Amino acid sequence: MIRRRLWVRFAAAATASPFTMLPAIADASIPAELRSTLPQVRLQGTGVLRFFGLRVYEARLWTTPGFVAEDYARQPFALELIYDRRLEGQAIAERSVAEMRRVGSFDEAQAKRWLALMVKAFPDVAATDRLLGLHDGQGDVSFFHNGKLTAQVVDADYARLFFGIWLARPSSAPALREALLGPAR
Repeated sequence: MIRRRLWVRFAAAATASPFTMLPAIADASIPAELRSTLPQVRLQGTGVLRFFGLRVYEARLWTTPGFVAEDYARQPFALELIYDRRLEGQAIAERSVAEMRRVGSFDEAQAKRWLALMVKAFPDVAATDRLLGLHDGQGDVSFFHNGKLTAQVVDADYARLFFGIWLARPSSAPALREALLGPAR
């Protein structure tokens, strides 16, 4: 129980300021789960999230040609997180709900449904594990853990708020948002 509390605190702190962004690995190959779904996908941007000197994850935004950052909720793309440390899936899911509240409001019934979805979608992760969220541009979201499908949902509100954690202006990590989308967006 104590270990879980520490990871919940770490997961909560990992998405909050202060943090530093460093350039991510330049050699990023297209994830297999995107090759058939988004054949024209390209790497839009990438960044590494560090919290008090600890590397948490590398984020990669995969988009199709013509991607418009301000209209992310209505376009196909994928967000990939490559973890550098162990985190509990429950802690990731709980923190995601909290961060989604920064992007927009929703009621407790939605929060409970979305938390249950994310607990299923996000297993415990270890260093080098990959979580990838694929958005079709119409509200259909598929989640993958190391290339294996873990959950799917068709919910445009959820898609907008969840991916808004990284892509919306009210993101708690504006430097990471800029690294993913590019400057002046």
